[in-house]
Amino acid sequence: MKGLVIKNTGSWYTVKTDEEGKVIDCKIKGNFRLKGIRSTNPVAVGDRVEVVPNQEGTAFITRIEDRTNYIIRKSPNLSKQSHIIAANVDQAVLVVTVNYPQTSTTFIDRFLASAEAYRIEVILAFNKTDLLSSEELHYQEMMMQLYDTVGYRCLALSAARGDGVDKLMEMLQGKITVLSGNSGVGKSTLINSLLPGANLRTAEISDAHNTGMHTTTFSEMLSLPQGGYLIDTPGIKGFGTFDIEPEELTSYFKEIFHFSRDCRFNNCTHTHEPGCAVRKAVDEHFIAQSRYQSYLSMLTDKDESKYREAF
Repeated sequence: MKGLVIKNTGSWYTVKTDEEGKVIDCKIKGNFRLKGIRSTNPVAVGDRVEVVPNQEGTAFITRIEDRTNYIIRKSPNLSKQSHIIAANVDQAVLVVTVNYPQTSTTFIDRFLASAEAYRIEVILAFNKTDLLSSEELHYQEMMMQLYDTVGYRCLALSAARGDGVDKLMEMLQGKITVLSGNSGVGKSTLINSLLPGANLRTAEISDAHNTGMHTTTFSEMLSLPQGGYLIDTPGIKGFGTFDIEPEELTSYFKEIFHFSRDCRFNNCTHTHEPGCAVRKAVDEHFIAQSRYQSYLSMLTDKDESKYREAF
């Protein structure tokens, strides 16, 4: 029996079967973890799987079909393992906030580079515009202009007021979209605005640290009325990249890749080499300093002591 994993609570997986559209609670067959899958969650929401029902009315997942792509990050608990956020997606929406809490450009760039590595388009949704001062709105406009110039679609919205939500819904129609972002950026509020029947729990921002608190504790695939799915995921406090080799990294930063073709050396790391067109482009402001710093930060991700830092 084949089906789609629509929910992952850690130990149990909810699978919607292809034939009857029946929803079954499943566990992983015991030997699954012995097949070299270095992940804290060998099965992810969005996976196509085969299941074998048992007498208790539940089932065992016996096989995962090949994935077209996935969004992956380094596990915050075990440095040598990964955590797959979602599989087989058409696009990702990264919800970011200029304040309440502030999303760092390093976090944004790490997410974008990881998505590029697996050929997943990303929409940047700048939420909580209703809370921003005129100076913060100006800063948001500059950030949106930066990422738009690089080649990413950007959208300003207020999930609480409903501003921009209709426009985002148009972008989601007929597609499987993973929704991600730091804790506290308003993902649950946004989903409640997109899907009023979802009734997801929301929480206030911690005043002491201007940080978000987790309200979503598991990943779940929600059906959209106009077709398609939205994958709700727990808030991420950090985004450690996984299995990206330093020599590959240039190609995951669109503008750095563009200028790298003019570097004197083919294997230029854009850190110290003479004739580096990338560093020249940074000096001449064709590449944003923040993006270049994110690139440099990711170059040293192979250093296992870094994985615990909150990016």
